[in-house]
Amino acid sequence: MKTLAPRKVYGEVLRELGRGNPRIVALDADLSGSTKTGLFGREFPDRFFNMGIAEQNLIGTAAGLAAVGKIPFASTFAIFATGRPWEQIRQSVAYSSVNVKIVATHGGVTVGADGGSHQAVEDLALMRTLPNMTVIAPADGVETRRVIEALVSYQGPAYVRLTRNAWPVIYDEDYDFVIGQASTLRDGRDLTFIACGLMVHHALEAAEELRGRGVSARVINMSTIKPLDQTAVLEAAEETGAIVTAEEHLITGGLGSAVAEVLAEQRPTPMWRLGVRDKFGISGEPNDLLEHFGLLPRHLVAAAHEVLARK
Repeated sequence: MKTLAPRKVYGEVLRELGRGNPRIVALDADLSGSTKTGLFGREFPDRFFNMGIAEQNLIGTAAGLAAVGKIPFASTFAIFATGRPWEQIRQSVAYSSVNVKIVATHGGVTVGADGGSHQAVEDLALMRTLPNMTVIAPADGVETRRVIEALVSYQGPAYVRLTRNAWPVIYDEDYDFVIGQASTLRDGRDLTFIACGLMVHHALEAAEELRGRGVSARVINMSTIKPLDQTAVLEAAEETGAIVTAEEHLITGGLGSAVAEVLAEQRPTPMWRLGVRDKFGISGEPNDLLEHFGLLPRHLVAAAHEVLARK
């Protein structure tokens, strides 16, 4: 199965887009080799700004560049992109509604051996609470490319969460991403998996395993977590009667919370939120950590049986 690292795709597509749009600028916090913005910086040194280990300054400068008509892409690890400069993001980007694109890499527990201090499991929640902020977690490298392309013409603040490692490719190259629109990858009648990021691939594997047990599972890639595609959520609830959300993130404040809020207000439905449960990350190999936190396909299968029992 073909794999792609979303962060590598990000660096490549940003460089390509920079060739055709001189308004695009890139900023990094001394991690351009890891976030891959260095690819842009080597080709456009006059449009690349290494702000050093000063994330508040990274965001403030990006906001200033946006205010004078540039399209700034500001990058660092997810833990540093959302936690350290949260006040600057709130005041200078979201409150002011300026055209800053924060593209963070190394999201989730699959950062691995760097441990809990570097594993962002609360970043989606931090960004989702902010008015005016669009929040996206692509499912694979192909979708990452389409997300970055879409953001160049999208006016307004956005946060994109990418992972460190290469994961299986789900989409064909002709995939058409639309901000705020969910993608149904597999239809089903008994329950629905709603996932984002790496967990979309795991949901597809779980759905295939359930098929062998006589259970028909729908799989929705909810890559845009805000604004959430409420129509897709409500249709899934109406047509399948059970929902399992899956994310490499705390179950509090992220995709699971967003879906639960819609269902609670508009159509109460048996539901299970699969994710990290009120814990920080720990050091380990990525697959071992997915096992430790219960984020593998077999855990989705178990969650499916839990909600099916409550239909």
